[in-house]
Amino acid sequence: MSAKRDYYEVLGIAKGASVSEIKKAYRKLAIKHHPDKNPGDDGAAERFREATEAYEVLKDDQKRAQFDQFGHAPEGGGFGGGGYGGAGGGFNVDMNDALESFLRNFGMGGGGGGGGFGDMFGGGGGGAQHRGRDLQISLKVSLVDAAAGVTKKIKVNKQVACDSCDGSGAAAGSKPVTCAQCNGMGRVRQVRQSLLGQMMTEVACPKCQGQGQTISNPCGNCRGSGTVRGEEMLEVKVPAGVSSGNYMELQGKGDHGQQGSSAGHLRVVFEVEENDLFERHGDDLIIDVPISPVDLILGTKVEVPTLAGKVALKIPAGTQSHKVFRMRGKGIPHVNRPGTGDQLVRVLAWTPDKLDKDTKAKLEAVREPLAGRIPAPGRHLYD
Repeated sequence: MSAKRDYYEVLGIAKGASVSEIKKAYRKLAIKHHPDKNPGDDGAAERFREATEAYEVLKDDQKRAQFDQFGHAPEGGGFGGGGYGGAGGGFNVDMNDALESFLRNFGMGGGGGGGGFGDMFGGGGGGAQHRGRDLQISLKVSLVDAAAGVTKKIKVNKQVACDSCDGSGAAAGSKPVTCAQCNGMGRVRQVRQSLLGQMMTEVACPKCQGQGQTISNPCGNCRGSGTVRGEEMLEVKVPAGVSSGNYMELQGKGDHGQQGSSAGHLRVVFEVEENDLFERHGDDLIIDVPISPVDLILGTKVEVPTLAGKVALKIPAGTQSHKVFRMRGKGIPHVNRPGTGDQLVRVLAWTPDKLDKDTKAKLEAVREPLAGRIPAPGRHLYD
C-alpha cells in the first residue's frame, strides 16, 4: 500500500491555515471528487475519501496538533474510534465514513453551513431539483440610448405561475403533501457496491421526482406542474456606456419553478445598433465631416454633431484632408469606471463634381499658384 500523503498537501493548504481555510479547501475538493459527480471513477472516489480524512484531522485542534508532531502513525486507529494518536494507532476513513462526514458537514440538515448537498450538485430538496430554467434574450439599444442610459420595457415569453392553483400544482381544495419517502428533502440515500466497498450516495427521490412533495389531486389547468406558458412585462435599466455583448442578469426572472420551486434567472444581452453618423471604437466615437478645399486652405468654423447636440469646431488655415481633431469628453461614458470617451472628428476635402462657368474661371486663376505649392509624391504627406 502506498504511503499516505501529508494532509496539508492533500488539501493544498499551508501548515498554518485557519479552520475556515481548511473547510473551504476541503469543500472544494469534496464537491469536485464526490462519487455522485464521478460515477464509476474509483480514482475520484479515493481522492474524495483522502480529502475527507485530511479534513477530519486538521479541523480538530487536538488531532491536528498530534499530526503536526508525529505525522502519520501506524494505521488501524479508525474513524471516530478513539481519535488520532501518535502512539495509539493511525486515523483512517473508509468510503462510508467519508460520505457520512460530508453529509454531516455540508449535506441535508448538516451544521456545517453551506447551501446543502443538493444545491452543490444542482439538485437539492424542497423542489430545488425543478428550479425554473434560466433564459436569455437580446435587447437592441440605439447608440444614443447606450450612451445616456435608459429604462426599457421588454416582454418575456416564459413559464409563469398557474393562476388556477397559484403555482402549487394542486387542484382547488387540495394541497401538496410532504413526500413520505424522503420526508420533504427531495433526495434519498442509496447504498451501492464499488471496488472500494459499499458507498452511500444521494439521488433524487423516485416518488416525488426530487420535489419533496406529492400531489394527489393535480390542477387541471397546468396538469400538476404549477406553471403554464405566458408572458411578463419587465423594466430593464440599461446602464450608460454599454457595448454589444455586455449583459445583465435579472435574478428570479426566468421560467417559474414547478410546484412553487424557485424561478430561474434571465440574462439580458445588449445589442447596440449602428449609427448613421458615428462609428464607435470602444468608448470613442468617430465622425467624418466633409469640408470645402477652400475652407481647408483658408480656415473656417464648422458645426459638428455630437450625441449631445452640435458643437462649433475651429479648422485652422492650411489643414490637410483626413486631419483628425479630438473633442474631449464627447464620446461614450465608461461603464465600469468614471469618465467618458472622446469624439474624433476627421475632416475630409469634399470636391464638387460640377461647377458653373464663373466659379470654374475663378478657380482656374489660382490653379497654377496652388499647384506650385504641392509637395512631391510620398508616403507621409499628412505628417
